[in-house]
Amino acid sequence: MLNVFYIVLGSIFVLLGVIGIVIPGLPTTPFLLLAAWFYVRSNKQLYDKLINNKILGKYICQYQKNKAIPLVTKIYSILVMWVMIVFSIIIFINNIHVKVVVVLAGIVGTIVMGFVIKTLKK
Repeated sequence: MLNVFYIVLGSIFVLLGVIGIVIPGLPTTPFLLLAAWFYVRSNKQLYDKLINNKILGKYICQYQKNKAIPLVTKIYSILVMWVMIVFSIIIFINNIHVKVVVVLAGIVGTIVMGFVIKTLKK
């Protein structure tokens, strides 16, 4: 039963990762890493299929190989995240409490991306 749950979660994260490729502000690599984590614990075939995919596999393999993200990718990710946060709180979110939560989540995301995840040295 846990395997099925992990497969479902892994598939949801693959879908979110794919959407993140085309929608700015939605991260790709973290979702694909989560998908790989769930697949490796539940279904080796799905894991192999994911990491061997010519489009999606490169995100996972690059991070697994280097345990780091290139500086340009970090800067781009943080910039796009903040553009989407500002856009969202100005256009879509009316509740001040929700705006505060979104900004705080952005601050946490910036700290994690900027200081917790290692930067790839050339």
